[in-house]
Amino acid sequence: MILASTIQKLVQHLVSTNIHLGHKRSQQHPKMIPYIYKQKDNFQIIDLGQTYWYLRKSAFFLYKSSREDKSILFVGTKKHIAPHIKKIAAECNSFSITKRWLGGLLTNWETIKKNTFTLREENNFFSKKKKSQKIRQKKRIFNYFEGIQTMFKLPDVVIIIGQRKEMNAVRECQKLKISTLTILDTDCNPDLTDFFVPANDDSIKSVLYILDKFSKAIKKGQQFLEKQKLEKQKLEKQKLEKQKFEPRKFEPRKYKVKLELIDSIDALKGPYQDNNR
Repeated sequence: MILASTIQKLVQHLVSTNIHLGHKRSQQHPKMIPYIYKQKDNFQIIDLGQTYWYLRKSAFFLYKSSREDKSILFVGTKKHIAPHIKKIAAECNSFSITKRWLGGLLTNWETIKKNTFTLREENNFFSKKKKSQKIRQKKRIFNYFEGIQTMFKLPDVVIIIGQRKEMNAVRECQKLKISTLTILDTDCNPDLTDFFVPANDDSIKSVLYILDKFSKAIKKGQQFLEKQKLEKQKLEKQKLEKQKFEPRKFEPRKYKVKLELIDSIDALKGPYQDNNR
């Protein structure tokens, strides 16, 4: 009875977020059929059992990735969801692209990295004219790269919200073999991602519910990693202290005489002879 009531509460909570609402049948991707529960009023209803199972699987993947110190990039440029993505990414010490995906952002990373360096660059050492140019350049770059200005290397994992809108990001990740995790609506293709959650990717409530689970998993992994680092530092400190106060053991030096070099008694006595005699 307790288990049944818990499942019922979970289902009610998931339904309240509109996580189960898909697109019209005419927009359905054929490869999403296994994740659709039924059709209602010409709209697809996503199977909540599968949504919950894949959500847990994806959250564990993110936990494992963050405890291995892997960098994570959130990508979502839908105007009504972008501010929430930006906030959640910042809360879990991750990166984000929420304005517009510029072509070559990952595949042409060395050039993009120079632009992110411009954002961090100090203007104090430039002339007035050069300084004003740098400020204008920063403002232009900031719009696109605000969420990645401290990203010094390619991300290890990319979380995509809105696959159809972010196809450029999907293709670049595939080309570079970067792991992707996607919220898949009924009009998306599950073959274009490594991990996914079948769910409504248009509803703010739905996306926030999923991203909250992702954020918690990432934070949990980061806490585990931090704990490991502290324990390692503690052990190293104890080892150094032990070496500091432990008395050193001195052993007499052992000299090995090669008998084959001694040709005669004179050769043995030679270094000790008194020249005054």
